[in-house]
Amino acid sequence: MFEILILAGLGALKDYIALHVLTCLVPAFLLAGAIVSFVSQEAIISHLGSAVSKLKSFPIAAGGSFFIAVCSCTVIPVASGIYYGGASIGPAFILLWVAPAANVLALMYTGSILGPQLIIARLIGALAVSFIVGLVMFFAFRKEEMGRMKSIQSTTKKVMTRDNVILLLLLVITLLAPNYAVQGGSYLSKVIVWAAGMIATAIYVWKVKKWPEIKGWLRETWWFVRVIAPLLLVGVFVVGIIGALLPAQWIEAWLGGEGLRQSFLATMIGAVTYFATMTEAPFVDTLMGLGMGKGPALALLLTGPGLSLPSWLAIGRVFGYKKALVYIPTIIVLGTIVGWIAGFILV
Repeated sequence: MFEILILAGLGALKDYIALHVLTCLVPAFLLAGAIVSFVSQEAIISHLGSAVSKLKSFPIAAGGSFFIAVCSCTVIPVASGIYYGGASIGPAFILLWVAPAANVLALMYTGSILGPQLIIARLIGALAVSFIVGLVMFFAFRKEEMGRMKSIQSTTKKVMTRDNVILLLLLVITLLAPNYAVQGGSYLSKVIVWAAGMIATAIYVWKVKKWPEIKGWLRETWWFVRVIAPLLLVGVFVVGIIGALLPAQWIEAWLGGEGLRQSFLATMIGAVTYFATMTEAPFVDTLMGLGMGKGPALALLLTGPGLSLPSWLAIGRVFGYKKALVYIPTIIVLGTIVGWIAGFILV
């Protein structure tokens, strides 16, 4: 039994490294380092800083997140990049939630498999949860945020040049293109698209950046890699073991119906298990075919890609474990409530 569990963990780790590190994590880490190194702090603070009205900063963060098709792990370097670049905690955690839970690509794929009703429910649910999460994180850490924002504003500001804007766009394209351009194709096709983006980015950087700037960028990137990557790998290994321990019959028996218990269990399964972006829809479709209710299905659609055990560990390491201990239970409670309410509405 012990050997089976170890092999299950190693299998999950092998699949994760083979399918996600190159095309997802590498450009995400580079993008995070570039945000810290090259993005104007004035630009971030003026749109997403603590002094900006929540009626402005929260919708900007949520709206921009819809176009970032990433999983719960890949989004962490991006969200932490804008956070340490000057964004307030509310918008940073909105990005952390919305990008994996309700990006445009995932919504479109959900509709193609599960129908328009669950698209609308997923969109509304993700937005409702995001604004509540933003407010909870802001009020829970408002004193700490005041000190942090004063420290950021007192530092030397970086100038946002045209070269930096183009570099960031190239990195964003490299991160998103494998998922947007190759839908349903082989993983090799994704790697080819990713490689083209990386080569174009490398050529551009070599032409417009001096070596000290490149070294600074790579140093910031390495910080994210060093802090986040080990925990993601450990988390994926543990998730593989958990998956081997949970029999499919148990999941099917306990997720039927529309009650609070079913919604909570679906939320917890989603919050612990790792789902690459768009893989949650076929998984939910299978469970619905076995009798899972629409409310629990929505809870799993939201928390499945939005959280995972690897992301729990990485969020705690990057943002601090106090923030993780507020954010993760808040998502679990809200995911349960959204699924429970949806059970009465979706027919």
